[in-house]
Amino acid sequence: MLNHCMGNRRRNCNFVHGLQQGYIYQQKFSLVNIKLKWVKDRTLDAVVAGQRDLKAAWILGSIIYSSSECCLPIYHLSRHRGQLGLPHDLKLSTFIRRYPNVFVESHFLDGGGSPVPCFSLSPEALKLHHEEVKILQQNQLELRDRLCKLLMLTRDRVLPLQTIDQLRWDMGLPYDYQHSFVLNHPEKFSFVHLPDDRIGLKLLFWDDKLSISELQKNTSLQQNEDDIKNGSLAFPISFTRGFGLKRKCMEWLKEWQKLPYTSPYINASHLDPRTDVSEKRIVGVFHELLHLTLHKQTERKNVSNLRRPLALPQKFTKVFERHPGVFYISKKNDTQTVVLREAYNGQELLQNHPLVKIRGEFASLLKKGLLDRSKGLYKKGTDTNLVEGLRKEVCIAEKTDQLSSEDESDSMFSEYDSDGPLQNPC
Repeated sequence: MLNHCMGNRRRNCNFVHGLQQGYIYQQKFSLVNIKLKWVKDRTLDAVVAGQRDLKAAWILGSIIYSSSECCLPIYHLSRHRGQLGLPHDLKLSTFIRRYPNVFVESHFLDGGGSPVPCFSLSPEALKLHHEEVKILQQNQLELRDRLCKLLMLTRDRVLPLQTIDQLRWDMGLPYDYQHSFVLNHPEKFSFVHLPDDRIGLKLLFWDDKLSISELQKNTSLQQNEDDIKNGSLAFPISFTRGFGLKRKCMEWLKEWQKLPYTSPYINASHLDPRTDVSEKRIVGVFHELLHLTLHKQTERKNVSNLRRPLALPQKFTKVFERHPGVFYISKKNDTQTVVLREAYNGQELLQNHPLVKIRGEFASLLKKGLLDRSKGLYKKGTDTNLVEGLRKEVCIAEKTDQLSSEDESDSMFSEYDSDGPLQNPC
């Protein structure tokens, strides 16, 4: 055991020494103007395809679950539409009614006597949200560290709440994390006023134990001794079946992998942004960021406003196209989603967080409801409101008991292309 610990310590010392050596010559490597071709990956597309409806339905469920009445009118839910990522031409009520085994509809009369639809959660959906609360409590320290690492990636250890909100689903934070999660850790986080009058979340203390990237953690498993000694760690890469690289691109990629690796938790202001070494650092930043997410993926637009906080150069997201062996860009759901290739074996995540399991069960519930609805199995009865009233009483009672006991075309890439012309895409 002692020898093993000494071996790990020696590897880390060699890695740091390699970084110091790398700083001496890393500015010599100019940025090679190459763009690798995009090839459709049906397997990873399938992983992304169901995420939009799953995310939208789960967020709506969280909003309903966190309400004191356990039932909300449609106009209240519509206020949160911007968070759901649904198509603009899709009415929210239409989406909700697709899943009658998740959302139970009832009505009340407004001042003019017109019926207003209200929605609550079914017992099956309610149970899954109960499970989520338990998992969040059981994994609170792990989620705290996850949020700490996100803030540690930034230059000033602070992010606007709007930016964190965009990553909330991906990182597994509670819907009301600002109150139910952040306030539980005053020793770690503080709300601050930003110069642009927004509210931000600031990390109060740097934790060296958390400043080791996922790539560095796996050095003994994925890297050879020479790479560790030289500080030139290589990223795990794989390509879509049928993906072919020209010799020029293969040689460039091989040399690029041998360049010095700069930890995303190290100040990189000394790096020239016009070099391949700087680009490798940017790849390392998003490699680490995607590892902080539950599904090892996020929509590209979620990171587009991270340039200043992460101290990145203009057009930084072009690294996703230039490194299709590390990242896959799915065009499903009328958006671009960046997926970390190494995290998947086919459609299966290699590391499953407990929240991912709950979301999988919820996705199965959505699929069943959609199928049953198409078969006409859900018909409104004349006593819908009476049944719903009883169900709401049970819902409120259960929550009270729980709280007390727990006290697809290439043109989609155009806006992200680099400023200069690209030579012979591979």
